[in-house]
Amino acid sequence: MSPARRLHGVKSSPVRDLLALTLRPEVISFAGGLPAPELFDVDGWADAFAKAATDRRNLQYGTTEGDPHLRAQLAARMTSKGVPTTESDLLVTTGSQQALTLATIALVEPGDVVAVEEPTYLAALQCFQLAGARVVPVASDDQGMVPSALAEVLTREKPTLVYVVPTFANPSGRTQPAARREEIAALAATHDTWLVEDDPYGELRYRGTPVPPLAAYGDKVLYLGSLSKIGAPGLRLGWLRAPKDLMPATVIAKQAADLHTSTIDQAAAATYLANTDLNAHVAALCTAYRERRDTMIKALPTTVPKGTEWTDPDGGMFVWLKLPDTTDTADLLKEALKHNVAFVPGAPFFATTPDNTTFRMSFTTNPPEEISEGMHRLATTFSSLT
Repeated sequence: MSPARRLHGVKSSPVRDLLALTLRPEVISFAGGLPAPELFDVDGWADAFAKAATDRRNLQYGTTEGDPHLRAQLAARMTSKGVPTTESDLLVTTGSQQALTLATIALVEPGDVVAVEEPTYLAALQCFQLAGARVVPVASDDQGMVPSALAEVLTREKPTLVYVVPTFANPSGRTQPAARREEIAALAATHDTWLVEDDPYGELRYRGTPVPPLAAYGDKVLYLGSLSKIGAPGLRLGWLRAPKDLMPATVIAKQAADLHTSTIDQAAAATYLANTDLNAHVAALCTAYRERRDTMIKALPTTVPKGTEWTDPDGGMFVWLKLPDTTDTADLLKEALKHNVAFVPGAPFFATTPDNTTFRMSFTTNPPEEISEGMHRLATTFSSLT
């Protein structure tokens, strides 16, 4: 019996497929967007879970909307970043990926148009394809999605929603400045189109001044947040901030999906946030990741062919590269794995016409000395092809 038609054309994520290969201990992987496990606050989370487990209510079913103490903590954090938020504005989700899925279920009918910046997050493309949407790319430059290109797509295609990662984007690492965010929010309002802002990396800033989330600039924005990059991805804790008239639909969608996110995980997170200086922990992450980014960027001129272009991100997890010739980076990866180093080819990040000369590298997972060794292996890979 064949799978449902909705799965036709939905491709497996090459990042997930690479995990089995890159888990080999001899491989230095720049492929997955993984936080550094040695930087997890193991003691803090162990204490939080121990305290949460003493209350039997935290082992019971919970409300779909989520733990009220956790939502209050998250709302206060969002408010402090320039987006006034109350507990009732938030739905706790099983990772921000589920928040994206719920927003898509609530808004997108089969055949609807979804506009995305080019290139964009792989799993978002999977989500929209699974919903039966027609995905239309919007051009981007070194400051993210280009407003004039978005205006043209909004007029021509009339998308139901526009998906954007405005801060330290995956895969490009680019960040929209405040003026561009304001312009994009105004365009969405004018065309009565929803913006979905995915913001898993926003707190990981290593240089420059923070920019308020896109949600601070308009009312047509659904915000997706996550504890995966600043807490631990294994928690699978995220949240959706949605307008009040849209929240009931997302709650019903979540009820149908999984009833509610893990009660004990939510209670532990609420305890952790109440008893931990998360800002101090994030500052420590930024110090460590800044050194790792700088190590990778410094090595690039002697690693990749002359004429290669790359981003130099102010934060986040990724460097995006474009080779100067016609080398297909999917073929390059096969050669790189022979030298025990890995990255993600760029083609799958494109909604329509891929650029096979691009690739993404993550600098957060490995300490500086391993990054240096990995870059040496990548340089050897390029040398072996000449």
